[in-house]
This record gives sequence, C-alpha cells and structure tokens, in this order.
Amino acid sequence: MQSSIVILAGGGPAPGINTVISTVAKVFLKSGYKVIGLHGGYKSLFAENPEMINFTFEFADDIQKQGGSALRMSRYKPKDAEFNTRIFTKYQVKLLVTIGGDDTASTANRISKFLAENNVKIQNIHVPKTIDNDLPLPEGSPTFGYYSAKDEGVRIAQTIYEDARTSGNWFVVSAMGREAGHLAFGIGAACHYPMIIIPEMFNKVPVTFDRITRLIISAMVKRKLLGIPYGVAIVSEGVFHFMTNQEIENSGVNFTYDDHGHPELGNVSKAHIYNILLQHKLKEIKLNIKSRPVELGYELRCVRPTAFDLMYCGLLGYGVKELFDRGITGAMVTSNPAGETAPLYLKDVEDEHGKVKPRLVNMAGEKAEMVFNNGLQYLTEEDYADAGEYLDNPEEYDFKKILNW
Repeated sequence: MQSSIVILAGGGPAPGINTVISTVAKVFLKSGYKVIGLHGGYKSLFAENPEMINFTFEFADDIQKQGGSALRMSRYKPKDAEFNTRIFTKYQVKLLVTIGGDDTASTANRISKFLAENNVKIQNIHVPKTIDNDLPLPEGSPTFGYYSAKDEGVRIAQTIYEDARTSGNWFVVSAMGREAGHLAFGIGAACHYPMIIIPEMFNKVPVTFDRITRLIISAMVKRKLLGIPYGVAIVSEGVFHFMTNQEIENSGVNFTYDDHGHPELGNVSKAHIYNILLQHKLKEIKLNIKSRPVELGYELRCVRPTAFDLMYCGLLGYGVKELFDRGITGAMVTSNPAGETAPLYLKDVEDEHGKVKPRLVNMAGEKAEMVFNNGLQYLTEEDYADAGEYLDNPEEYDFKKILNW
C-alpha cells in the first residue's frame, strides 16, 4: 500500500491555512505519497469513520491563495481515552501534519507522546497558526496569518478613525487576542490610536474594567487639552483572561465557556461591554463625550493572505517536508526572516501540564516602550491643572498611576 500523510487544521481560521495545506500537499504528492485531509480536526482523527478527502495536485494548486480553509476546522479536544492508532495503521501514515494555535499544538504534543509510548513510528510536525501571534516562536518570527489579519484590521481601523474625525465622536474598538495583545497593539500602533489597552500592560496591577475605563478617559481628556474632540481607543479581548471571575461577573455579562474552559468571547461583543461601562462612567463624572463600539474579530480571519503570508506559509509548508526528511517529530516548524527552517520541539515550550505556553507582548522591548511612552496620548502630572476643567480628580486618570508604572 502507498504510504500516506494526514493533514488537519484545528482552532479558528487564519489567513494562509490554504497556502500551508497546498504547499504540504503538493510537495508530498510530488514525492509519491498519498495526501489525506481530515475535516473536523481532531474529531475525525480518532473517529471510526473519519470525514476525509484525498488530495490531487490540481485541487491543492487551486486553493493555494484562497482565504479560509479547504479543510473544515474544529476546536474539538480529544481525551486521552479517545486516542487510537486506527487511521495511522489503516493508511500506512508516516506523518501527521497539524495546523493550529496553542491548543492544537498542545494536543499534538499529547498525541506525539501517545504514539511514542505505543511504538508507532509516525512523525508529527505542527505548523503554528493564529492571528493572535501568541505561540512561542523565536524572536522576530510571527505566527502565520497574523500579518494578513493585521493588514485587514488596519484598513478597517483607519476608516474608523476617519469616522471619529468626521463625526467628532470617539470609538471603542475591540480586537481579537485570547491571551495576548499582539493584534490590538499592532493595529493600534499602525493607526496611531491615542489609546491602546492590552493585558500585558497590567504587569503591576490587576486587570479591572475600572482601570480600562479610566485609561480611555485619560486619553479622551488629554485629546481635549490638545484641542481634538475625537479619537479611538483599541482594547484587546485578552484582558478578559486576566480578570478574576468576580470581576467578569460584576460586568453583568453571563459568559458561556468552550471545551477548553475559555470564555466564549465570540458570543458577545467585547467592544459593547467596554463602551457601555465607559458611558456609565462618563455620565457619572459629567463628561459629555459620545462613544461607539466596533468589534474587529471574525472579519479578519478568512481574508486572502497578503504577499508576506503567501511566501511565509509556502516556506513553512516546504519546511514540513524538510523536517520530515530529517526524521524530526514532535516539533513545530519555524522559518526565520532569512527563510531558514528549524524545528521547535513542543516538549521545550510546554508547561508542567503539557500545554504550550503563549508568547505575550514584550513590554520591555523597544517597540512597546516607544509606543507606550511616545505614541499614546494620556494624562500625566503636568496635565493636572488643565485637566481640572474636566475632572474633579485628574490624578485618578493619570496613565502611569493607573498602571502603577
């Protein structure tokens, strides 16, 4: 029987998935392998009757530059008891290619250990995918899909800024990012938004809705002092993951939770929550400023990949074959800015529970320091006298005092 490889995609969509799938499929078909694609991610991998497709070179070539994923995705997380070797032995699978974020990578890590313990000689190579850019890749290497999603996010965010200028109002934008603030930071910095709020900022104080609200008001009043009655604040959804359950419950929002225990933020508008709480506070302090919520989320996930991701995802796909030929398994494929492929072993980036640790925005890095110290607009001690026209206690809205910086 012909040897096979299996490809599956887990988690949520990211631009470039099809480019990876296409490249991996074509390079292995060229080498004489059968290429099997699984619909439904890990749910199909261990199912008795998996939903699968057999790739042809023509089909792989057609999907290369498309957005979305030709393989239907799933966040399903199999239990250890569900693991079996059925599909691997039936189709003489030599390689399992998993495409996904931290949860998909963590499950791939568990599967690698299971296969090794059962003396099943099947390699597993993971391709790191997420628009959140939060997988622990080498410095300077993004997760694929991040730049394409950010590019579309910036396009939308710039029109929001123009709306703010045209209408003389404020907008509160929420950007995806389950634990890390890379996407909100990247979009906000590119658009020169006066306020960017990401979870990593709260490195000295707990994350609370009150602090988020006061940070936005700090920018609003500072802009007034600059003679600008409008603006935009962008807040990462990742702030929710660092709040206590009590803080979230006090917001008045009842969340549902996914199979991994994460709040299903996709079921609610985070921007609406931030904006409503902001409006309540503005009324309380008698500051007459209108603000409107805008969500940046699902609009970004299935756009066509930009030139960067088309090239990058192609290199990652070729890198899968290179690592496979070298006999490497249980690793993520990486490609540095020079295009050099290297493995990043999952065991080296897991925590004590076997979960891959997320990469957060480096607040001590030059990029973050420049943006937060020079790019944003907020109240400081020098503004207290002038800000007294709008605030009874300007010190409560001092950016650095709110964060204890």
